[in-house]
Amino acid sequence: MKKADCIIIGGGIAGLQASIQLGRYNHNILVIDSNQGRSTICKCYHNILGWPDGVSGEEIRRLGKQHAEKYGVHFVEDKVLSLQKLDGSFKMKTEKNEEYEAKTVFLATGLVDKLPDIENLFPCLGKNIYVCPDCDGYEVTGKKTVVLGGGNTGAHMALTLSYWSDDIVFINHEQAPVEAAIAEDLDKHNIQVIKEVISKVLLDDKEDLMGFELNSGKIIEAERGFTGFSGNKMNSELAKQAGVRLNEKNHVLVYPRTKETSVEGIWAGGDLIAHSEQVTISMGDGSQAAIWIHKRLMGEGPPDGDLV
Repeated sequence: MKKADCIIIGGGIAGLQASIQLGRYNHNILVIDSNQGRSTICKCYHNILGWPDGVSGEEIRRLGKQHAEKYGVHFVEDKVLSLQKLDGSFKMKTEKNEEYEAKTVFLATGLVDKLPDIENLFPCLGKNIYVCPDCDGYEVTGKKTVVLGGGNTGAHMALTLSYWSDDIVFINHEQAPVEAAIAEDLDKHNIQVIKEVISKVLLDDKEDLMGFELNSGKIIEAERGFTGFSGNKMNSELAKQAGVRLNEKNHVLVYPRTKETSVEGIWAGGDLIAHSEQVTISMGDGSQAAIWIHKRLMGEGPPDGDLV
């Protein structure tokens, strides 16, 4: 069985930042990463300090791994299937039949966006088609924008984006019902609603968005796109196994000062916990958790506080 001072489950933004901080404390750190999550699909983040021209999730992950390895952090590509606390330490088993033991654990397993299987959708994510208005609403300023989504969730996204653009079309790809009051708001904002299935995202020879082709053959031209689907999946299964408390939406509850969960010795951060889903916030979670993991490894107990 392989042992570490801390095992970080998830090599996305929060996990990488935690690994860098813990590596600088000279602890024995292992990151187990299954290579999923938002940072693997986003072609360009536009709102991160130090990257005025944007940076892809792939590039941040590459540089973050390189940075952490500089401090002796080890990485394994695998998926943790079980997590339990036994005799004061944490035992894990993985998809590749490996077994690990750690004094502390940082959960950074994130979420998986619900995205339909539409041709040419994934090459556009973070480039011309976005998932988060707080991150990328600015990118649709004054541009014809299509929201591809379903029901109330898609309608709410369209209304949110009307702050930046007066030329919004909502394609109700899932053909789910929209509440009357919300439909009225869409009408007030002159947002066109099309209740049809999208068959294809249309791209030019540079893989830039040109529009959307519907099953009927109709073409809806667009400069930008946004997704608006309900049902994003929180990767909180390991937290549940370990007895960590969750909220009603399956976000992990943590102490705000430390990011430690209800199970002593397990911390969590990033999109797995309840907050705005932002790269910069995930970085902060990783650093904050790592500082308190270090304190615990040095023998300091948890401070007082309440879960949120």
